[in-house]
Amino acid sequence: MARRDTPEINAGSMADIAFLLLIFFLVTTTMDIDAGISRKLPEKQPENVEPPIIKQRNIFEISINRNDDLLVENEYKKVEDIKQMAIDFIDNGGKVGNPIELFGETEGTECTWCEGAKAEDSSDHPNKAIIAIKTDRSTKYGTYIAVQNQISEAYSFLRDRLAQKEYGRKFSDMVKEDKNNKINPDQSLKDKIKRIKAMYPEIITEQNN
Repeated sequence: MARRDTPEINAGSMADIAFLLLIFFLVTTTMDIDAGISRKLPEKQPENVEPPIIKQRNIFEISINRNDDLLVENEYKKVEDIKQMAIDFIDNGGKVGNPIELFGETEGTECTWCEGAKAEDSSDHPNKAIIAIKTDRSTKYGTYIAVQNQISEAYSFLRDRLAQKEYGRKFSDMVKEDKNNKINPDQSLKDKIKRIKAMYPEIITEQNN
């Protein structure tokens, strides 16, 4: 009896289907991206430059110990308390600040846009207000992030309020529009954003023990 040959399976089409499925999953699958904290590191200063003299009233101290306890301005506080305390400190406007040079012009040193209490024991001006964060090596990263978020929210609130007063719109909306206008950037919008940032600059120092 003659032996019949087993017909071969054409795998060429299966390879094409597998390739198409691979492309499909690569295109449609979303990947989680961890969001970091945006911070601009200071430039390295020459060795012969003397550090500026900073008044204690211009430093807002936040300490986080190994047990994740918060000591804010020498008082035990909750994370939720930091935002309002930071707003009051930054926006105090007690005295005068450093001159703000923008677009060839110098803004006044008095914080006419501040709405704070002008307390004698708080910051002189937003461009002199320093947020100093001290952490322990055993501090949980989640606690550190929560504190950073509170500080970011404080600056966002102050910038939104000022932009709303000056330009009739929130600062966050201006930044979002500027990011979306990469093809046709609006220079006047960029100038407004730069001005608001200069009037409420983020000045944050960090120390790890």
